[in-house]
Amino acid sequence: MVIITDVLPKSRAERAGILSGDVLVSINGKEINDVLDYRFYLANREITLVVLRKGAELSFRIVKKEYDDIGLDFETPLMDKKHSCENKCVFCFIDQLPKGMRKTLYFKDDDSRLSFLHGNYVTLTNMHDRDVQRIIDMHISPVNVSIHTTNPELRVAMMHNKRAGEVLSYLDRFAEAGISLCGQIVLCKGLNDGAELDRSLHDLIRLYPALNSVSIVPAGLTRFRGGLYHLEPFTPEECASVIAQINAYGDYCQKQFGTRLFYPADEFYIKAGLQLPDDDFYGEYSQIENGVGMLTDMKTSVEYELEDLSFYSDYKPPRCVSIATGYAAYDHMLSLADKLMKSFEGLEIKVYRIKNEFFGENITVSGLLTGKDLCEQLSGKELGEELLFPSSALRADGDVFLDDVTPEELSKKLGVPATATESDGQSFICAVLGLKN
Repeated sequence: MVIITDVLPKSRAERAGILSGDVLVSINGKEINDVLDYRFYLANREITLVVLRKGAELSFRIVKKEYDDIGLDFETPLMDKKHSCENKCVFCFIDQLPKGMRKTLYFKDDDSRLSFLHGNYVTLTNMHDRDVQRIIDMHISPVNVSIHTTNPELRVAMMHNKRAGEVLSYLDRFAEAGISLCGQIVLCKGLNDGAELDRSLHDLIRLYPALNSVSIVPAGLTRFRGGLYHLEPFTPEECASVIAQINAYGDYCQKQFGTRLFYPADEFYIKAGLQLPDDDFYGEYSQIENGVGMLTDMKTSVEYELEDLSFYSDYKPPRCVSIATGYAAYDHMLSLADKLMKSFEGLEIKVYRIKNEFFGENITVSGLLTGKDLCEQLSGKELGEELLFPSSALRADGDVFLDDVTPEELSKKLGVPATATESDGQSFICAVLGLKN
């Protein structure tokens, strides 16, 4: 049941006579169950809405421009409940969270609608033929899929879901229908690496050109894995081997198709002690949200900005700031800080490497830093006029760290403003220089 919770004033819906509390039944004869149905059928220039009001069906005709909204609001953005995950993956990060955190952090979504709307990755296990056909009929694209392995039996074992293997066939159906796919493989030592990774990469090549890219990322292992499947982190030598293995397939695809398809996460390079690839390696950075090419993209963006400093002419020296970062990005941030200090007179930048005591030393990415770790490890340090930290450490609303500490609380405890910074070159440089972007 899709209940209309609000009708915007002066909107087409209000002028047509639709009321808050009406139940939306159909658009142009098509049943409406959620936001995908609604947005797809709303795109027509002429629409006929059927609503249920006090037990009676009423029909309203609206003429508008293609894709224009008509002014209806619903109880939730999806117009129904989120689809929760039906798996029990051996590497699931949420299962590795400590008790007592805010409830929303423990919700496991596995919703194909969020894949399209927000780029979330789905495992396909809570989808059925009708869901696949709807995506094909509506040509919803791209679909982001957590693949992990193309071995059906291994996928079942890793995800503890008896459907995990059979739903791999949906990838072929999407590809045949021209639906763009982005893939992800969470690599677990001793499970889906080695020969199994060879099998997966080999199998996935056949999905090109529907398959846009696949990121291969190491499983994140926190200190709260008691009672869970035993997993060990990759050693530096193993990381180097994984990179070579992935890039061999990437080189082949680059030669055959003009695109690499397969990309190792930055974490593999950092732990292996290898230099990150250059900007050309990542193409359009299709997997940057998965930590693939993020550091190279930031470096390239900053260097581009430093070619012309006229945009930053309002900078007034002297200025001293501090930057907090995780272990993985520390050397990268040191290098960028050095470039900025050489480019701007009177600028001093102190970079502090924060150990993740909250989740454990195996977690080194900056996006999982917590307010408590920042506060405890930076107290008493020279922080300058302002502390900068990555915005990825905050939830989407930008108001709180994973441990519910707010930037305002961090500022108060440290005695200096604590400011979240974006990773694009212009925003980052402006934050360092104290300028508005």
